[in-house]
Amino acid sequence: MSSDNPQNAYSGTPQPLSPNDEKLYATLTHVGGIFFSVIPALIVFLVFKDRGPFIRAHSLTALNFQLTMLIAAAIGTMLTIVGIGFLVLGAVSIAILVFSIIAAVAANNGQFYSYPLTIPFVK
Repeated sequence: MSSDNPQNAYSGTPQPLSPNDEKLYATLTHVGGIFFSVIPALIVFLVFKDRGPFIRAHSLTALNFQLTMLIAAAIGTMLTIVGIGFLVLGAVSIAILVFSIIAAVAANNGQFYSYPLTIPFVK
């Protein structure tokens, strides 16, 4: 193999995603959060954050929302000893379902979305 070719498929800046691909991955990030918590948002953020502003914004907002809901669920789990934790866990589950669907629809329509009740852990 010759090393005369300076261009390497694994070096340089990542190629931007097409607008349709950005919308697809952003939508899947939000829907994946319903089933797999923070994992889809983290993977999409780490892999695609430099491939377009739309996918970066959606994966970042989904990641922050899922981290916030993960902390709320942990607090709710601890509060089950007192009895109020079941209400907290129910509210967290409903919030994840409703807001993730709203965010997925916005992403699919090519719109930016910001989750309410979110702590910005990652910027």
